[in-house]
Amino acid sequence: MELTKFGHACVRLEKDGRRLVIDPGGLTGPDVLEGADAVLVTHEHFDHFSEEVLRKAAAEHPGLRIWTNSSVAGKLDGIGTQVVATGDGDAFSAAGFDIRVHGAWHAVIHPDIPRIPNIGFMVDDALFHPGDALTVPSAPVGTLLLPVHAPWSTVGDLIDYVREVAPRDAIAVHDGALNDVGTAMVAGFLGDRGPGIPASYRRLATHASVQIA
Repeated sequence: MELTKFGHACVRLEKDGRRLVIDPGGLTGPDVLEGADAVLVTHEHFDHFSEEVLRKAAAEHPGLRIWTNSSVAGKLDGIGTQVVATGDGDAFSAAGFDIRVHGAWHAVIHPDIPRIPNIGFMVDDALFHPGDALTVPSAPVGTLLLPVHAPWSTVGDLIDYVREVAPRDAIAVHDGALNDVGTAMVAGFLGDRGPGIPASYRRLATHASVQIA
């Protein structure tokens, strides 16, 4: 399948003429949903979920299906069968892609900030998008979409996370708040100059694509 990055935490996957979009939020242009057959949403934060954009897309494309956690599904009330609530341990097919759900909660930002639901999606037993959490799936990961910058993590956390998941490849996501200096610093720690992770690390420019085995 082909992966295209659409800014910050959003990616589009294409296979056999079908399109699956993960986390089209407020930092992503609505063009990502053009031709989309299915959408996965990890959680309700604005940079991963735009109620307005998804309601508009669902109205314009009755065949579009959206899978997400129960909290986000509640915010899309009224769309009907186009929205399906799912959770940890579930497995389903979305536009011809095999999906397995891992995790239940957003990472802890601070003890005084309530946690919200967050689910990660394993696609075709090949690629994992954890959303805003460092969830370790109970299955091998070929390509990990790694959230490289967030108020709930450090570079040290990322190194330990990649070591535990042990993917073949790690592709940066959740990097919309980093400037060039920040992205270079992260790459220095996660790349060949860092302490070492069991994966090749790379960052894609917006609208850049790569083949996922």
